[in-house]
Amino acid sequence: MGQAAKLQIALYWGAACGGCDVSVLDTDEFVLELAGLADIRFWPIAVDAKYADVEALEEGGLDATLWSGAVRNSENEHVARLLRRKSRLLIAFGSCASLGGIPALANLASRDEILRAAYLESPSLEPGSRTLPHPRSSAAGHALELPQFYRRVYRLADVVPVDYTVPGCPPAPARVREVLTVLATGNLPARGSVLGACDRALCDECPRLKEEKSVERFRRPWEVRADPSRCLLEQGLVCAGPATRGGCGARCTRSGMPCRGCYGPLAEVADQGAKLVSALGSIVAAKDRAGVEQALAQVPDVAGYAYRFSLAGSLLERKAR
Repeated sequence: MGQAAKLQIALYWGAACGGCDVSVLDTDEFVLELAGLADIRFWPIAVDAKYADVEALEEGGLDATLWSGAVRNSENEHVARLLRRKSRLLIAFGSCASLGGIPALANLASRDEILRAAYLESPSLEPGSRTLPHPRSSAAGHALELPQFYRRVYRLADVVPVDYTVPGCPPAPARVREVLTVLATGNLPARGSVLGACDRALCDECPRLKEEKSVERFRRPWEVRADPSRCLLEQGLVCAGPATRGGCGARCTRSGMPCRGCYGPLAEVADQGAKLVSALGSIVAAKDRAGVEQALAQVPDVAGYAYRFSLAGSLLERKAR
C-alpha cells in the first residue's frame, strides 16, 4: 500500500449507531483529502455500492476495511466474512467492533427476553400484540427473509480475524485522521496493534488536579455541582479513567463529565469492568468490607457502568459462554 497507487478501501457498520461513520465525516476537510488518497469502494451511508459489488471484487481486492459495530445477527456475520475475504486489512473501528460496545449490554439478558420486551411487552405496542419476527415468513404469496437474531452480541474478532483495532465511541476525529493517514502511507505497526490510542491510562491525559482519592460515597453527575478543576473521581463521581486507555484527549472529563470507558482497557488489563470496580473499592474511605460494599451499592447499575463498552470480551462473558 504505497503512495503510488490509491488505496482501495471500504467502511461498513454492523450492530452500531452510526457514530463511527460520523467521526470520519467529522475530520472535516480531510474527507476531501481522503478522496485523493483512496477510492472508497463500499460505504453504505455515502457510496452507492451493493453487496454484489463487493462479492465481485477479487480476494484481497480491498486494501483495508474499517468495520464499525458489533455482530448481532446473521447478516452482520455474512458481511464480516465477505469483507474479511476481500480485505488485506480488516480494522475493528470503534468500541462496538473492538469490544462489543453498548449493544453487548444486551448479553445481560437472554434472546427470548429481548424479543419479548421489544415485541410483546413494550408500552408502545397495540394491546394484545403477539407477533414476533421470524427469519422466514410469507405475506401475500411472497417469501420474506430477515437476518437471524443471534443469542448473543459478538465482537468482530469473535467472528473473523482482525488486523488492527481503533477504540472509541466514536473514535476522536483527530485520531481517525491519524489512522487514515497511516493507512495511506503504509507506515503501520505490527499487526494486532491498537491504532488511534496510547498506552497510558486516561487519567494521565486528563488535566484535572489529582490529590488524595478518598470518598465517603458515590454520586450521579446531577447530584453534585462538581469543581471544574478537580479530579471527578475524587469528588465521588464514577469515572472510568483509571481503567481506560487514553488517546481521546480526555474529551469527556474536560467537558465536566466522567469518563465512560469507551477507549477500552489498557493492554495489561484482562477485564476492564473488574479493574474499574477494584479502583472504586480502593478509594472508599470505609475501613471494612461492609462499608466498601455499602459505598459501591450506591453506584446504580454496576454492570452498566463497569462493562458499558467491554462486556462482550469480559471474563464474565467468557464464563457465560
